[in-house]
This record gives sequence, structure tokens and C-alpha cells, in this order.
Amino acid sequence: MRPRLTVSAGHCSRAGAKPDNQDCRGLVVPEGAALASKGIAAAIADGISTSSLGGEASRAATRTFLADYYCTSDGWSVRSAATSVIAAINSKMHARNGRPLSDEERERGLICTFSALVLKSRSAHLFHVGDARIARLRGGIIEPLTAPHVVAVGGGRSYLGRALGIDRHVEIDYRHVALEPGDLFVLTTDGLHDHLQDAAIAALLTAANDLQAAAEALATGAADAGSEDDLTVQLIRVDELPEGGVDDVLGSEITLPPAPLLTPGSDFEGYHILRQIHAGARSHVYLASDPQTGRRVALKVPSTEHGADPAQLRALLLEEWIARRIDHPHVARAAPQPRNRSHVFAASDYIDGQTLAQWMRDHPAPDLTAVRSLIGQIAAGLLAFHKLEMLHRDLRPQNILVDAEGTARIIDFGSVQVAGLDELSLVAEEDSAFAGTMQYGAPELYLGLPASPASDLFSLGIIAYQLLTGHLPYGPRVAAARSRAAQRRLYYTPASEHNPAVPDWVDAAIAKAVAIDPAGRYELLSEFTYDLSHPNPALAGADTRPLFQRNPVLAWKALSAILFALLLVSVFVR
Repeated sequence: MRPRLTVSAGHCSRAGAKPDNQDCRGLVVPEGAALASKGIAAAIADGISTSSLGGEASRAATRTFLADYYCTSDGWSVRSAATSVIAAINSKMHARNGRPLSDEERERGLICTFSALVLKSRSAHLFHVGDARIARLRGGIIEPLTAPHVVAVGGGRSYLGRALGIDRHVEIDYRHVALEPGDLFVLTTDGLHDHLQDAAIAALLTAANDLQAAAEALATGAADAGSEDDLTVQLIRVDELPEGGVDDVLGSEITLPPAPLLTPGSDFEGYHILRQIHAGARSHVYLASDPQTGRRVALKVPSTEHGADPAQLRALLLEEWIARRIDHPHVARAAPQPRNRSHVFAASDYIDGQTLAQWMRDHPAPDLTAVRSLIGQIAAGLLAFHKLEMLHRDLRPQNILVDAEGTARIIDFGSVQVAGLDELSLVAEEDSAFAGTMQYGAPELYLGLPASPASDLFSLGIIAYQLLTGHLPYGPRVAAARSRAAQRRLYYTPASEHNPAVPDWVDAAIAKAVAIDPAGRYELLSEFTYDLSHPNPALAGADTRPLFQRNPVLAWKALSAILFALLLVSVFVR
């Protein structure tokens, strides 16, 4: 059995001099797949003492975070998921408060400090607003991992510089640290850590065998030291760490044997095999039906050559994992969950259509309206990936299916990069290397730079150009340009050279989408699709090639004229 993330915990929260405890803490240790995909979450909050609604604010912030964090996409990184939830909590509090609050109005506002800790795979992610604290005990030494947002005003007085509910936008401190077995995280409110020295906290925790008793002892120690504030502490000790990697998410399915090559007319895993759709070097795809529902599905199984390759089997399972998390009309959908599968394979809804590559062969001169429709649909599908912090990285005509009604759907998720899965391994960036098709890959990938949404946009722009011209804007040269100097020698060939019917302003939009420098491309997919239908006066002409490439006859005439002028000057000067 693979090791998994396990923790021990203890906590204590007591009211101070006032009867109402305005602190709140919470911890969620999920079961099953959520433990690997989302991790363990803890939060601590402290309502400001000057507000009668401080307790309500801290309870709302803590409980909402611990519930809503697990509702975010598994594809999101921890940072994106947690900051989005915290920002939403702040917005709700601020909206209820009405507007940015003055010092006097804070007495009746929903305002609290907030700190959260998420343990995922072999990393800890910290989020912090205010003057609560997250510290770590390692090797007998307490190390504060957050800094208080407190502003000193002199005379021993200070005020809270940051908190939830004060303003429309909240600045959230973020920190990421590696985990080690035995790490003990100590979440406290200021009523406790302002009255106990770190050395005393470390000594008590180092000697403790029971974390619950230790938490209560810390609260008692702070009260004995003169604290009249609410006292809250949450202790979380890391007992075991997973190996790290996507296998933590795939679970036991990664240990299943590979599906064999299938035969039409046979039955497999509850499906009836109808025919083979595709046979490739890495996989075979079959059309099958579910006898119970009549639903037609596409089954992808590993090829014989790759059936024993764990990386290929992992990629196959991940394709289905990704498909189950995207629900969009222009993205292939996963078939209903197979019942008690006993082999590694991927099942998706069958799409009765042809690849965009075949569609282009059948429609060598499509009108601009049809091209806009297809590009708009593909862009919408890409946006579904990007909203979930996923990058397709292999967008090409062979990975797009078009049905008889002209509906386009993105398929083949074997190269998709998922931010939430990258966090599962310390070597995730190695898996983020270029994995697409050279003709459609963005130039920055050949420099070893990471993919981004702009990389997918480049591929989409190449497809738009090819739809309109049947050619590639840079020819086959992009993949060979593996230095910045080589890429500066790449020049965009205007679409009008291959198809005079392409308007200059459409050509300019495509040229921007496929700019060699990703900073020169559109920031949003919607900007590109809009400019394909609406002339953008801000775009310059698409042709940036030297004059000798654009119009060699004119270039030679100009050069001859210059030489003739120089000759005349030399004659008269003599």
C-alpha cells in the first residue's frame, strides 16, 4: 500500500476576559481522492476586539474557507484555489459592511484576521492576513512562517494593518515550504503568541506526547502569563508523507494491468466492441457500446509496445481524470465511470465526426464565416481548460473533431498540464517540458520556457492561418529555431500571399496571435476571436519581412536607384 499524508492534531480555544470568544479554528482531513488532490486544510481567525461582530466574522471566515476550498477544481493549484476562496470571503464581508470602514465604524463591522494552512503531497501552503500566526517546530526550534500585519503608531500603540472585511480587495501573504516527517505546525491567535516566548512554546511541544494536552497547556500558560485576550491554538503534526506524484491521485488504478488489444465483436469491461477507430504507436482506439444503456463510447487502450510502460499507463489514466473535470460542449467528455474496472484504459463519449485535418482536406477553401465559427468554438473549449488551470499543449487539427453539424470538440488530453497535479511532485517541472506537435508548438517552448495560455493561443492562431491558406505562417522553421537569435530571424508570411481573399485586418489579428514573443500575443482568447470579426485599427500590418523577401523586384529597383545616385554624386564631386 502506498504511503499517504497522515497527521496528528490537537487544539484549544478559550474566551479571554470577555465572555464571547471571538476566535475560531478548524481542521479538515478528507478521505479518498480528495486527500491527494486537495490536501489537508486548517484555518484560524480572530475577530477584532473592537467589533461586536468579530466572533461572527471569524466563524464565517473559517467555516466558509474549509467548506469552499474543497469545492474548487481539482485542476487548480492550491494557491489559486485558496486565494480565490479567501478573496470571495472578504468580498462578502465587505459588501455586508457597506464600504471601507473608518476606525469608528469598525466597532460594528464583520472584520477578522485570517490564516490558513494547506498540506498537499509533500508541501505546505500558507495564506495569511492579519496578526494570527503560523509557526513550525522542527528540530526543537520554533520558526514563525508568517509576519503580523500590525502598524505601530508610537507610545506602545498599534493597529491592524490588514484584515478581512475592511476593504474591497485584500492582500494575502502566501508562502510555500517543503514538508518533512515530524514537522509540527502551530497556528495561534495573538492572545497566545504575544504572551508566550517561542522558547517556552518549543520546550513544551518538544516534551509533549499528547498534542491535545499540549494545546491546552499552551492556552493555560498564556493565561498564566497575563493574557486577557481569547486564546486559540491548533497543532498539526506531519506523521507520514506520500511518495509524491500523480500516482497519489490515481490510487489503486495505477496498479491494474494494461488493457489488451481488442477484437470487434468481443466484450470487454462491460462494453461490446464494435470496431477499431484508430491504431497508433502509443494507443489504439475502439468504438464500443454499453449494452445496458446503448451509449456509444470510445475506448483508448495502450499499444502492445507501450503496455508495459508505467508512464504511458499513467498518461492514459490521467486523460480520463482530466476529462472528468471538464464539462464543456467543445471538449470531449469522459464516459460514465466504468464499473469496477480491472484494466488500464480510458473511456470517453464517442463523437461521430472527422478530424479537423480531414475537414481541411475536404474543404480546401472554406469561407471566412466557417473559419470564424470553428476558431470560436475551439477557443471556447481552450478557455474551459484555462479556467481550470490546465494547458492543452498539443492543439492541432488531428486533436480536434468536427461533427456533421459543424460542432468542434477538442480531444486527446495526453499532453495536458494541470497546475493542481504539478504540485504533487517536486520534479513536476520536468513533466512540463514540451510535449506537443512541432508544427503547432509555440516558439518559447523550444527555448525551454514553460507553457502558458499564450502557448495554446499560438497553436490556435496557426490553425486559423492554416484553415484560411492551407499553409503555416512560418513554414516548418519554428521547431528548428531553438535560440532567441534564431527566432528573431523568423518572419510571418502574410496570409494574403497564399489567399488574396483574406482581409488585411483578419491577417493582422492572426499575426498577433502567432507572434514569436508571447508578450506580443493577445492576453485573452476572446480578444483574438473578436478581432477576427471586427477590424482592430490598433493592429499594424502583418508583413514584417525584409523588403527583399516581400518584393524582391522593388528591392532591386530601389537598390539600383541608390547606387545610380551614389555614382552621380561621385562623378560631380570629382
